[in-house]
Amino acid sequence: MSINIKQNCLFLWNLIDPIYFQFTRLRFIKNTFGEKTIIRVRITRYKGEKVTLADGTVINKNDFLLKIHLHNVKLLRQLQKYDSDIKRAFITYKHVQESLPSVIQYIQANVYANRIKGLIGITSMHKGCKRLGFEVHTIQSPYYRAFKRISFFPIYKLSSPKGKRIPDPVYLFMSMDGLFKKYKK
Repeated sequence: MSINIKQNCLFLWNLIDPIYFQFTRLRFIKNTFGEKTIIRVRITRYKGEKVTLADGTVINKNDFLLKIHLHNVKLLRQLQKYDSDIKRAFITYKHVQESLPSVIQYIQANVYANRIKGLIGITSMHKGCKRLGFEVHTIQSPYYRAFKRISFFPIYKLSSPKGKRIPDPVYLFMSMDGLFKKYKK
């Protein structure tokens, strides 16, 4: 995809993103300086199959989780100046790593804090997630997996070299205990 097309797509996405933000009930996570981080969140009830995490946390259908979303248009704007996939992955990793302590503060201030069992995210680019403390789990529903693959298509095309196939999306989980052990300041 040419640079002009990518920039036009990002411009259009930037216009649409506030509407998407309102309809999805997302909230920005702010750091200790009051600046918006790369992560946006909302409390959700889990609708997938039962999952047991490495630390023994069991996540069942309808358990409360904090769903994390990367602010993709903001991230892609920052990454567009880099040609190296490794450099872009490192910058994304650092943004997420720096944001997770602020996620703890958000959770502690939330009414549902005691009911939230962990974090959940969905991604098709999950290298490095384990080092951040996330566990990768397959999305069992083939229909939901296909839906997520289609919805990730624009992000993937704007962020990846042409010709690469979109990887299957996966769930990322992190228990509350894991989050607090790794990121509590």
